Amino acid sequence: MIRSLRTLFLLCLGAVLLTVALANRSPVTLTALPPDLAAFLGWGGQVELPLFLVIFGGIAAGLLIGFVWEWFREMKHRSVASTKSREVRRLERELAVLKDSSSVPPKDEVLALLDKPKTR
Repeated sequence: MIRSLRTLFLLCLGAVLLTVALANRSPVTLTALPPDLAAFLGWGGQVELPLFLVIFGGIAAGLLIGFVWEWFREMKHRSVASTKSREVRRLERELAVLKDSSSVPPKDEVLALLDKPKTR
């Protein structure tokens, strides 16, 4: 059910993008610098592209910038999680060593069951 809904959504999205592309085929001129600054520097930097490429390129650039921004923003959280994970593994190893060194069997059966190591 979910797979068919996903396929239907992607087909509708493809149809909308194709319609936008067909409706915006006329070429537009993109300039890198304003005309006054380009005349001052002696370099214009112009390119003619179909409008739909400019629209889709802007969307793709926005998504890429957003993903990179979030990756950098969440870097501190990943670093803390990695540090805590290493600490947990170290403490688990230390606990296992301590349990092995104190091999005095508990007198209560319930405590023996609770102290039994978990199998993963």
